[in-house]
Amino acid sequence: MSAATTTEYQVTGMTCGHCEMSVREEVGEVPGVDSIEVSATTGRLVVTGDGTVDDAAVLAAVDEAGYSAVRI
Repeated sequence: MSAATTTEYQVTGMTCGHCEMSVREEVGEVPGVDSIEVSATTGRLVVTGDGTVDDAAVLAAVDEAGYSAVRI
């Protein structure tokens, strides 16, 4: 079993709770993701996973939700 990892991203374009929900839903489908914290106020996305979470998959999921993100 892999150790848990936490990765932070800066997301641009989120303005409200609906935006947060969209990002949470898409990122939640990425394999290995255990928990997600997302804030439109700060633009932060914090993803905790089992150590197998693919960075590119998280970024693609944010893109699918209609926003852009970079790992910080």
